[in-house]
Amino acid sequence: MTLSYPLQSLTAHPPRLSPGYKSTVKRSPTKPLIPMRHTLSELTGPVYGHETVRENDNDLTLQGKGEPLGERIIVHGYVLDEDGRGVPNTLVELWQANACGRYVHVVDQHPAPLDPNFTGAGRTQSDSAGYYRFVTIKPGAYPWGNHHNAWRPAHIHFSVFGHSFVSRLVTQMYFPGDPLFPFDPIFNSVTDEKARNRMVSDFDLENTRPDWALCYRFNIVLRGRNATPMETK
Repeated sequence: MTLSYPLQSLTAHPPRLSPGYKSTVKRSPTKPLIPMRHTLSELTGPVYGHETVRENDNDLTLQGKGEPLGERIIVHGYVLDEDGRGVPNTLVELWQANACGRYVHVVDQHPAPLDPNFTGAGRTQSDSAGYYRFVTIKPGAYPWGNHHNAWRPAHIHFSVFGHSFVSRLVTQMYFPGDPLFPFDPIFNSVTDEKARNRMVSDFDLENTRPDWALCYRFNIVLRGRNATPMETK
């Protein structure tokens, strides 16, 4: 399995330097990159973590002694190649803030409560058709200090792994109709509007479970002209 994407799709991905997103100014290279050959272990190394996926790792509402607070949601979709074919046995991981907009991380000192029943992290494998599914809590928006009155729209981070150490892609999934979209430099670092909208999930009433959880569909296209924008840094 290959997670690379062709050059013609790179314009749909956010650049390493996006001045509106201030931390990229410090992280972006100021000198020409030095190519380094990948080692054999990097290219053909063991499956990265697939074998450690447990039965309920895709349900973030079952990680504590009780149910986490917030709105339960289902997030599902397919991992697809450039021809719309499902990519089987892909390791899909997610991480997110809780319903109050706070991460379980020492760096996050946002004055919002942590939830003892919510870690904000989950993992699963796509099935033979490339399908994946998570049950989680809808994350809250949070302030992030990039500029005056800066708030991140509600989002979920996704990571997809191939079968070697270098085949990993990372993206973010957003929710439809978020009023913070026009004000978020990270979301708008993808300058192609059609590509940017591919990071926004679709509300899925058909797969919403009555009296239990709303559902959102988010297909992850690995490469090609319809590729999901991926972080390139």
